[in-house]
Amino acid sequence: MQNPVFMEVLPQRYAELDWLRVILIVAVFMHHVFMPFNGDNWHIMNNESSKLLDDIMVYFEQLRLPVLFLIGGAGSVILLNRISSKAFLLSKSKRLLLPLLLAMMFITPPQAYFEAPEQYASLLDAYQQRLLIFDNKHLWFIEFLIIFMLLAIPLKKALDTSPGQSLLETIEKLSHRPFGLMLSGVVLVSVRCFFKLYYPEQDGAIENLSVSVFYLVFFISGMLFMSRQAIWQSVARHRRVNLYGFIVSSLVFYIYYLGDFSSIGSLAVRWQIWWALTALLSWAGMLVLLGYAGHYLNNSPAWLRQANELIYPFYILHQTVIVVLAYYIVQWDAGIALKSLSVLVLAFTLTAGLCYFVIRPAAWLRLAFGLKQRA
Repeated sequence: MQNPVFMEVLPQRYAELDWLRVILIVAVFMHHVFMPFNGDNWHIMNNESSKLLDDIMVYFEQLRLPVLFLIGGAGSVILLNRISSKAFLLSKSKRLLLPLLLAMMFITPPQAYFEAPEQYASLLDAYQQRLLIFDNKHLWFIEFLIIFMLLAIPLKKALDTSPGQSLLETIEKLSHRPFGLMLSGVVLVSVRCFFKLYYPEQDGAIENLSVSVFYLVFFISGMLFMSRQAIWQSVARHRRVNLYGFIVSSLVFYIYYLGDFSSIGSLAVRWQIWWALTALLSWAGMLVLLGYAGHYLNNSPAWLRQANELIYPFYILHQTVIVVLAYYIVQWDAGIALKSLSVLVLAFTLTAGLCYFVIRPAAWLRLAFGLKQRA
């Protein structure tokens, strides 16, 4: 049981979290739509690529997932304030773990097949070979969430103790200062640069601590921000000040990304500068997105609540749908604009249609894709 002395009454629903969750998952979808055309050696690649597209995508890569992990941390605090730790674990097992296992068995194998069809006799053969491999593909995001939410239980208990409340008090005082939370991003920069010394790769493996701990910082930040209403409100109140920091970090990011700094130190030093700048941009972007969403997106219409429910199966399905469609569309005798627009429209229509017309009405599919059962 939680200590009632330290419990803070939270609103029943945060509309800004619903908005951000849907917007950012759609942004992830669009990122994967354009991956075949940016020359980045993805599952399916077009024979022509766009450097401009790649230059734009590398920027937005720094903004989406950090905020999604922060939302996961904030949501964990909201839920743990309402239900027991045991009920929390059961809920996440049903809504995250079961869909993850089923998706790795039945949703991701077509990606492997269409990436290298010459390695398999047929799509059925790919299923037979890969059914129990449990290849996560894009679902590494869900793996991270499951691990982080297991950690959320002891972290929430720690925050409910006297030392935990002292920490929250310190962060609350810091948040009242205009640049307080922005400057606290130095913690994230230090964490990323330290772990990149030992884990330089940028992949989705949980054991790659330069990636997993980086996102864990955002998850924990979400827990900290949500644990005190004053902190959460300060992010929105200082949104304009944080916007200035975001603009500066964006400019410095592109100056370094597009410029020639080969004369500065060794390659290892230049990589450390890169990781520091990307971490700073991610932190500043998180504060700005959260601040402006908290101020302006404070209502949750019925369509948004429906979209928020279906966004999880949408995420599970979207990359496989994109890979299958892109496999055929990149073979067209057409330009990048027409091909990418075709993938965008067809993949969104098909994925959204499957979620709304197939998964939503069927009780067994709702269970398989982590949706609550209807009363």
